Amino acid sequence: VHSSINHMLPMYTDSALALVRMLMDYCGPERTLAMPAFYFGNPSKGGVYGELSRNPRFDLRRTPSQMGLATELFRRMPGAIQSRHPVYRVAAIGPLAQEITAGHELTDYPHGIGSPFDAMTRRDTCIIGIGKTYQVLTQAHHVEGVLGDEFPVPRGEGSELPIKVVDGGVEVDARLSGRNLQWKFNIWKLGAIMGPDLLRTWEFHHVPLFATRARDVTNRLIEAARVGVTLYDEP
Repeated sequence: VHSSINHMLPMYTDSALALVRMLMDYCGPERTLAMPAFYFGNPSKGGVYGELSRNPRFDLRRTPSQMGLATELFRRMPGAIQSRHPVYRVAAIGPLAQEITAGHELTDYPHGIGSPFDAMTRRDTCIIGIGKTYQVLTQAHHVEGVLGDEFPVPRGEGSELPIKVVDGGVEVDARLSGRNLQWKFNIWKLGAIMGPDLLRTWEFHHVPLFATRARDVTNRLIEAARVGVTLYDEP
């Protein structure tokens, strides 16, 4: 779930915590709920890469989510498990929470094979946005990791930054890649690539919403990339 309480106003009059609890109640004990808990750092301090260059330790439990209040409350809920990635951390609660989050710090690409986005593709996960357009759909980056060097967009030559992720009394090795794609990302091309049947968007009293499936996003973008079509605009 991607969410924004601010963009649900004035129709939504309850709290962020109430939204989290409603989503948990809807999923119940038999389904797994996941939310992004990303951390991009303070831009005035060089962002997360600059911060971790100066102090290569990331405290998983004490570093807040920057993806909205609901996501911060969710990652703090009893039973929540967080993936051990310093930027694209995902929090999950439910029977598949461990499977979704495990090993994220070991991946070559934060959205690629072995990441939570890969696990959600295998499980045919439904992704929804509440108060958000599909501009925030991180699953759209999964294709970049799946195809790796076959992805038809050039990557930079940046070096990897080794860090330690602190998870309570446990410390694990992780790395932050500096090899960013060189062209400009344009998520709005996704609508034409997927079509309205696979990427549904609508508004309810001016509140933006979307729904899609992780598997559909990945499969369509792989098919497109095979013929040279991506969500990146060539300079």
